[in-house]
Amino acid sequence: MCGIRLRSAHSNRNVSASPLQACIIRRPLIPYRQSGQKKYMEMLFEFVGNHPFLVSAFVILLLLFIRNEAARGGESVSPQELVNLVNKEAALVLDVREIKEFADGHIVKSVNIPHGALAQRITELNKHKDKPLIVACKMGQHSGAAGTLLRKAGFQNVKRLKGGIGEWRSQNLPVVKG
Repeated sequence: MCGIRLRSAHSNRNVSASPLQACIIRRPLIPYRQSGQKKYMEMLFEFVGNHPFLVSAFVILLLLFIRNEAARGGESVSPQELVNLVNKEAALVLDVREIKEFADGHIVKSVNIPHGALAQRITELNKHKDKPLIVACKMGQHSGAAGTLLRKAGFQNVKRLKGGIGEWRSQNLPVVKG
């Protein structure tokens, strides 16, 4: 049997070992890198060149996923844009966190309807259909689903608070307790 040139993972010295010996040695062995071996970027470009249909299908699916996620619950607004919308357009802030989280601190004049109860209590918001509606949650994970539900109910101008109340607090913007 001809030996395999391997490099020890723990040292830079070369080790000659048969395939059986390589399995028995306790320390992991890495194949010795030859000077002509391709780098990862070269391998990536070669893969893309060899599989154009597969790569283009992946890119199209990725773009569709990103577009779908962005449009799912409405446009995202930063905390500063939320302040401008409330001050200039009398926008309503809908907080979809649980009641206890809402009581620990919420945006001034926001309305609390927990995410789980939004489908049953959506009629409470009908008088605000003509105003911009900004959905806020703890970290931004529930606002997309709430925005989708509101759009299905006929609300046209629905936006999401980017980063949720966590982002609002991280920018040291005021919250009201109670």
